[in-house]
Amino acid sequence: MMVFAFYLFAVLVCVSGFMVVISRNPVHSVLWLILTFLSASGLFVLQGAEFVAMLLIVVYVGAVAVLFVFVVMMLDVNFAELKGELARYLPLGLVIAGVMLAQLGIAFSGWESSDQAASLRSAPIIDSVQNTHGLGMLIYDRYLLIFQLSGLVLLVAMIGAIVLTMRHRKDVKRQNVLEQMWRDPAKSMEMKDVKPGQGL
Repeated sequence: MMVFAFYLFAVLVCVSGFMVVISRNPVHSVLWLILTFLSASGLFVLQGAEFVAMLLIVVYVGAVAVLFVFVVMMLDVNFAELKGELARYLPLGLVIAGVMLAQLGIAFSGWESSDQAASLRSAPIIDSVQNTHGLGMLIYDRYLLIFQLSGLVLLVAMIGAIVLTMRHRKDVKRQNVLEQMWRDPAKSMEMKDVKPGQGL
């Protein structure tokens, strides 16, 4: 049963990944991408990495892929123009695909499997430590500095992307936070004594 599930998920990953590339409708491509993520998470579960599998589903399927669906559906995409662009760049794409297939063929033709490969594929299983607990011990104990530095790099990259793409236009009203904080309540409010039956 485990072997059948492995080949089922592996075939689904390959087929759905291929359909992501060749689908002409971007919405269909994103849906195939979601199936690819789900199948890959199934492979992680079979390997005993259930934390990585759930992380793949929550982050990529639950956030990134859904964001892709909303962005693609909200954009006004001209599918006729996309098909024209695909036909124009098809010869170049076929040449690049041929080169990549040739490189894969060269790599797999010289592949030699070691006698110790089967024993090295399986990670050591410790009964006293669960998978998520062991991963947390590695990230927040042994590799804490590297983990924090990688988070800092991602933070700098995010701030840099925001700064590079931010444009100040004069015809758009923007709120000034400092001006709102420093305003005088006595000057911004005026009390009116409205008599009964009268207006302002």
